[in-house]
Amino acid sequence: MNGTSQATPQRSHRIARLVRWTAMTTASLALTLASQAENWPRFRGPTGQGHSSETQLPSTWSATEGIRWKTAIPGIGWSSPIIWNDRVYVTTVTEGNTQCRVLALDRTTGRVLWNTLVHEFVPLRKEQKNSYASPTPVTDGQRIYAVFGDGTQVAVDLDGKLLWKNDEVRFYSRHGLGASPVLHGNLLIMPFDGSNRVEKAGEWPNNSQEEQLGWRTPWDRAEITALDISTGKRVWVARRGKSRIAHVTPNIMVVDGKPQLISPAGDAIQGFDPATGTLLWTVYSQGEGVTPSFAFGDQLIFTSSGFEKTTLRTVRSGGTGDVTATHVAWEQRKGTPTQPSLLYVAPYLYSITDGGIAHCFDGKTGDIVYAERVGGNHSSSPLFADGRIYFLSETGETTVIQAGPKFEIVGRNAIQEKCQASLAVSQGNFFLRSETHLFCIGK
Repeated sequence: MNGTSQATPQRSHRIARLVRWTAMTTASLALTLASQAENWPRFRGPTGQGHSSETQLPSTWSATEGIRWKTAIPGIGWSSPIIWNDRVYVTTVTEGNTQCRVLALDRTTGRVLWNTLVHEFVPLRKEQKNSYASPTPVTDGQRIYAVFGDGTQVAVDLDGKLLWKNDEVRFYSRHGLGASPVLHGNLLIMPFDGSNRVEKAGEWPNNSQEEQLGWRTPWDRAEITALDISTGKRVWVARRGKSRIAHVTPNIMVVDGKPQLISPAGDAIQGFDPATGTLLWTVYSQGEGVTPSFAFGDQLIFTSSGFEKTTLRTVRSGGTGDVTATHVAWEQRKGTPTQPSLLYVAPYLYSITDGGIAHCFDGKTGDIVYAERVGGNHSSSPLFADGRIYFLSETGETTVIQAGPKFEIVGRNAIQEKCQASLAVSQGNFFLRSETHLFCIGK
């Protein structure tokens, strides 16, 4: 014997079988993980409705437990994080609210990969809760598109290089800018529902008649722009007619086999042709400062009217022209949020009021199934994943309930930091933005 181990034929077969089994198991695991994982490319996720297809997500965490990483984000911004593969993107404004930036972080470690200055501007009036980086960016995996408080739109590549900037919109709103852009084909679509900018001797007037245009008094100056994603040049500009201030993120809905751009605003719920910007139909819906993004399903569009006679108003899709008299399916005054978005998980519609009361409605009739106190104040939009609904309060506590007609709290998870952005989900983790940090929650 020379001390060298000699493999027997039986042992060789066992080793070969083990190698094959390991390879198949690894491949199977990879396929399973891939089937569960998804990107989160825009405000409220892949569908823009706050739904995630992922499973086995974390259900418990705290400020010190269950946190994969925590990274400080400079400046001020209430845009929500978006995720594409192994990158997380956020926007912020630094240097006394004058420098607009797009940041990329490594999804697995939280390390800041780049921080690009894309625009500089002079801050205008806004509401205290708002920021100049409130619109959530959107990505197609090739570029990141972002919008900032003065209406400037930009595109950067995956290395953080500024590709184009469009500053044709000189946006002003007494509230600031809160809606987020969406992508449709080769178009970047963004609503600008502002109010009249009036300045005298360097001071903002106090509720003058001129300033109330678009805010308390309807006007016809609101617009929706569509830019070519490759060049940043305008393709079309849509007009609403009479409307008022809003911060509603639009979405694409298939109606009668064709895509429609659904875009509510103050005093209006409307559908447009996303290829041309042509207004197809409109419903009168009294209210200004409309912030909650809508939900849709089963050919119904669920909206909140904002301030003034705050109402949940559900509209049947389709029609031509003014369909107010024919297409309003139901209305409900109770349980109506003025900030968090609506969530539809068929056959139920869910809401969380600003004061923390969760409501479940019958989606077809608007009848209240339950109304239960979650607690806290709420600005973030709810999220649905793996049979559960997640409500994030302004103090950073996420209350988890079971979806369905029975109110059942699964858990409460607090990070004890101020939160107004909405949760994002990707590859088994939650991504939560606070006033000062970005958290990755989970294994």
